[in-house]
Amino acid sequence: MVWTLFHARLHQTCRQQQLLSRQARVLVAVSGGQDSLCLLELLLHLQPKWDWELAVAHCDHGWATDAGIAAHVEEIARGRNLPFFLKVARELPETEAAAREWRYEALMEMAREGGYSAIATGHTLSDRAETFLYNCFRGAGSDGLQAMVWQRSLAPNLQLVRPLLNFSRAETGEFCRQFQLPVWDDAMNHNLKFARNRLRQETIPYLKAHFNPQVETAIAQTAEILRAESDYLEEVASQQLKDCLTPEGMLNCKVLRSIPLAIQRRVVRQFLQKILKIAPNFEQIEAVTQLIDAPKRSRTSSFPGGVVLEVRGDFIGKESK
Repeated sequence: MVWTLFHARLHQTCRQQQLLSRQARVLVAVSGGQDSLCLLELLLHLQPKWDWELAVAHCDHGWATDAGIAAHVEEIARGRNLPFFLKVARELPETEAAAREWRYEALMEMAREGGYSAIATGHTLSDRAETFLYNCFRGAGSDGLQAMVWQRSLAPNLQLVRPLLNFSRAETGEFCRQFQLPVWDDAMNHNLKFARNRLRQETIPYLKAHFNPQVETAIAQTAEILRAESDYLEEVASQQLKDCLTPEGMLNCKVLRSIPLAIQRRVVRQFLQKILKIAPNFEQIEAVTQLIDAPKRSRTSSFPGGVVLEVRGDFIGKESK
């Protein structure tokens, strides 16, 4: 096997980021495109060094444009003597959000069925830059801007890993050409009704041409910086929440007033996540943050589930029934 700089980079990344342990059972999500094929081939080449147990998973959306892709991916898996898992959606809406949510559910089901401890996806530095811009345009704080991370837990004993986050899409294309991999050109990737396709085909090229040829790398590096800072701030906020949360489940305003606004907001968000069971938006977080210095009996408007928070003395808690 030819050992390239791409192999060396992935090998080093797995060690530095602690993505995949030795002898890990890894389900590789393969769409048939260049990024996932690059990932699969690299993992196969590194397998003797790590003793991984690999398998291929494919998600068929059931759309007309998906015709033939599943059989193509299965042929690739069989040609490499790898187990192949397939899930086919039924009447899935042709939207980015619906497709993404269904794919993760399908991948988790296949991982559980096969007893795999990790799902590896071919997300790249380019995807990270697109996600950053997508979330920025929609409105997001530092957590949202660094949302595409190296790994995250999907369920107990099941991790999602993204080993190619320091590879650009141009590099995965170069790798596929070098090793003559059978890349499937998915027609959906050219459909400009999808926001991410517009970012990929229109926005990013414009930014490269008029602002910075290395804009993808610059954005991805910013996302990596934000990830480390966000992780630290979340730890600080978690400790502050313990300090200002009373046994009755109320927030102590005196403690909250003594900490910076950036931490106040994170404490409030963590608190709202506990009582609302959903991720609160900016307006909901601000509504509670403003109660910290508000007069007694001040209250928020109703949150999901009819929850209302009000000021009682030096504390913020649920409205008394």
